[in-house]
Amino acid sequence: MAEIQDYDRFDAMGLADLLRRREVSAEELLETALTKADAIDSRINAVVQRFDDAGRQAIAAGLPDGPLSGVPFLVKDLFAFCAGQPCGNGSRLYDGFRPGHDHELVARYRRAGLVIFGRTATSEFGLSVSTETRACGATRNPWNLQHSTGGSSGGAAAAVAAGILPAAHASDGGGSIRIPAAACGLFGLKPTRARTPAGPDVGEGWAGLSVGHVVTRTVRDSAAFLDATHGPAPGDPYAAPPPARPFLEAVSRRPEALRIAYSFDSGSGVEVHPDCRAAVEKTVRLLDSLGHRVVEAAPPIDFEELEGHMTAIVAAQTRQALDLGHPLTGAPVAEESVEPLTWAIAELGREVTAGRYIGAVNGVHRFGRRMAAFLSDHDLYLCPTLAKPPVPLGYLDTETTDARGFIDKLRAYMPFTQIANMTGQPAASLPLHWNDAGLPIGVQLLAPYGDEAGLLGLAAQLEEAAPWAGKRPPL
Repeated sequence: MAEIQDYDRFDAMGLADLLRRREVSAEELLETALTKADAIDSRINAVVQRFDDAGRQAIAAGLPDGPLSGVPFLVKDLFAFCAGQPCGNGSRLYDGFRPGHDHELVARYRRAGLVIFGRTATSEFGLSVSTETRACGATRNPWNLQHSTGGSSGGAAAAVAAGILPAAHASDGGGSIRIPAAACGLFGLKPTRARTPAGPDVGEGWAGLSVGHVVTRTVRDSAAFLDATHGPAPGDPYAAPPPARPFLEAVSRRPEALRIAYSFDSGSGVEVHPDCRAAVEKTVRLLDSLGHRVVEAAPPIDFEELEGHMTAIVAAQTRQALDLGHPLTGAPVAEESVEPLTWAIAELGREVTAGRYIGAVNGVHRFGRRMAAFLSDHDLYLCPTLAKPPVPLGYLDTETTDARGFIDKLRAYMPFTQIANMTGQPAASLPLHWNDAGLPIGVQLLAPYGDEAGLLGLAAQLEEAAPWAGKRPPL
């Protein structure tokens, strides 16, 4: 079966349209994606599991007539269960684990007609924002193979940036959609808390900090995927406010003049690299040229408090995950079964009392109210996505036993992303700048709770004014 010419010129919506017009078949789309993976992935190590036959069988059985029917798709290897297929969670601990059911988000992807053919690399249990593991090795940035893709959705971002497919599943508990999007030159939207379902195995991820979506090359693809997947499942503990209209409509509506705050100050005391400052300054000028009112202002966030609450929540949940025992046998988890960093974070979790955990969750809610008050005076907030350009591989070393030292390195790299997880706000990284070394530099936009439509509308306007989807790494 012939490879489709100019395959990587199309976004997911474009591929679905080709199929609807019968210019290509779902079989041809899948085989082209598989050929691309065969040709490229040995250099970037983005795809850690392949379900080629499962993808072919889904097509042969007949795909649903969904909005993305026939588009090849990859899911992140982090608790996004696909019935009967292995799920490693970036860890050797999960070797041989095959869940018997789909994650609700995966079920919605299937109903949208997506053809799932494998899994993308992640850090162990999503704990690092660089995708380098004992289980699967290092995932390499297509823009420079010596640099990190970010994480924990680093495999997804690398696969999309390299042209294996136009969009891939990702999840974000502290920046894990936006960080790899920034590092790999993609659009990455973290939706509002609970916009997409976390079930059926849990009601929420990391006390509501985590939410699933995709990394994409285009804004309209992100909107289309959100239209296909948003909304609570029966029994979910809470849900995001329902949208007034389809998210795709927001992409086609150009916003009126907006009040946009911007800042280089995360409250952490971290110095922002000149390349990351330049990206924001460039965006401020672009916004001003589009008629928006841009002022320098920062939300009143105590970063030390934020970091303390997040560490307590993540450490306690990591401890609880290991205390559940081996996923196949139930036996106690041995220290050598996980990476040293994972064990060290779980040890921090032993120190988190019930009262401390409840206090951290209450702190999350306080941050949400503070951000809501700030965004009552501003329509959106602009800041760097990262404080540094994409870091070299090895900068974030999960072989360390110094959990506190690792957290300090995280602070120096990504002090801007966690605020949206803590407050529940939708936030996106936009690829509006590349530095002199040819590395992508993202900028981040945060919108009021529940207002993905406003964020998508402005992102689409910026995409039109400064197109990025045609940029390709030198692979």
